Amino acid sequence: MGGGYRKLMVWQHAKALAVHVYQLTALDLWNKDWGLRDQVRRAAVSVPSNIAEGDARSSDKDSVRFFRISLGSLAELETQLEIAKEIGYITEEQLAALLSRTEALGASLGALIRSRKPKP
Repeated sequence: MGGGYRKLMVWQHAKALAVHVYQLTALDLWNKDWGLRDQVRRAAVSVPSNIAEGDARSSDKDSVRFFRISLGSLAELETQLEIAKEIGYITEEQLAALLSRTEALGASLGALIRSRKPKP
């Protein structure tokens, strides 16, 4: 495995976000709701994982499919973070900072998809 995905800024930012989410959900407040905590973590980890898997695929069509899955996981994470804010697990400020990161990541993923999308 070449690991060329490690050079992609979008992967680096997605991985950093996943690490941040893990650190955030390690706080005691999250320990009373294992279901949401684990779901948030899975969605966060899915984003860089699917970028890496997509980049390792042999065709652009296959790569784009995994990048789109990553976008879906990103939307899932945003939804879960909004729920976490509404039930008091994160503050409005934390949510705003996280959503700013996910929106930037989504834009970068969109650009990656456009750059790899097979031309008709």
